[in-house]
Amino acid sequence: MLGEKWTLLILREVWYGAARFSDFERILGCPRNLLAERLRKLVEHGILSTEPYQEAGSRSRLRYVFTPKGTDLAPAVLGLMQWGDRYRADSAGPAIITRHDRCGAQLSVQVRCEHDHHVQANDIQAAPGPGFRMKADQ
Repeated sequence: MLGEKWTLLILREVWYGAARFSDFERILGCPRNLLAERLRKLVEHGILSTEPYQEAGSRSRLRYVFTPKGTDLAPAVLGLMQWGDRYRADSAGPAIITRHDRCGAQLSVQVRCEHDHHVQANDIQAAPGPGFRMKADQ
């Protein structure tokens, strides 16, 4: 589900501040049925939740917000954005620049170990964990 194009674009737009179905439809141009299905799945999997809101003079509607589970996806989504900005950005530069609210510095996603060392991709060691299962063992 997270690897689907529209799902990642929806998550990106929620970080940018979009919250309503009409926002996603207008910004992304995603077909309505596909957009509804992706939003339903994100809610079903606990990544987004809905909450009611009402603008003055209008009926109550739902908006989509991150759950704690969804917020934990920030490094993954921001990492993909960082990669895209480096290798796929327009010649004028990236479309969006993410900054730290408190100090204004630009964000950079990094892999760090539990001792707070910055880890390069070629320094990563992978080993089976307690939940590892071979397909033949299942």
